[in-house]
Amino acid sequence: MSTESVLAITTSLGEIPVTVSARGRGAPVLLLHGGAGPASVAPFADLLAERTGARVILPTHPGFGGTPRPATLATVGALAELYLGLLEALDLQGVTVVGNSLGGWIAAEIALRHPPRVRGLALVDAVGIDAPGHEVADIFALTPAQIAERSYADPSTAVIPDVAALPPAARQIALGNRESLRVYGGGMTDPDLRERLGLIDVPTLVLWGEADRIADVDYGRAFAAAIPGARFVLLAHTGHVPQIETPGALLDALRGFVG
Repeated sequence: MSTESVLAITTSLGEIPVTVSARGRGAPVLLLHGGAGPASVAPFADLLAERTGARVILPTHPGFGGTPRPATLATVGALAELYLGLLEALDLQGVTVVGNSLGGWIAAEIALRHPPRVRGLALVDAVGIDAPGHEVADIFALTPAQIAERSYADPSTAVIPDVAALPPAARQIALGNRESLRVYGGGMTDPDLRERLGLIDVPTLVLWGEADRIADVDYGRAFAAAIPGARFVLLAHTGHVPQIETPGALLDALRGFVG
């Protein structure tokens, strides 16, 4: 059973409210969502806590899910600093940070700050690096159907929202998610990140859907190759969002790592 609260986290940008849900009681896992928002990982958070006994902490990036975003909070690096403050506020030790897509980029930035509270890093179809010839898809130039086509091994299983047909409150959340993704991620790459990844010094698992067409498999291999000692795991019959499309396979790949 999950609980949700709003915590005021003190950062160099001031005090920032963060909506956080938690479930489970064991080894702590910080689970970071991508551009589809917290709903895209919440069911997997429940599964991960239930099957591994982990205590799974799921924050909502400010601006997503209808939450407020201070104008000063506008970069992936700032989000990383925010979540380091969250780990301090919750007094968590031995944390495994797991992130999908944009969340993977944030997770990498967290690890690059060498926080003593973090013990491991799992990147799930992450974005953020520059890999010539294997660019991240420009999702802002794609329709929802085209995004689904690139995100799923079997696009027929995707639920494609008609944003214009949503009730006003839900439409506002969807539009807010998209705008927040644009603010934080921009073109989904930081030209310096790939080189900086060589400074990561915690055990790292890089998990990639073999059918990912948002960031292809060779992009994923480049991500793993840039991190000393990282282990690359290819997930069959899945695309950019394994936690939705093949949650059992993702769970199996993470099971020993998050313990």
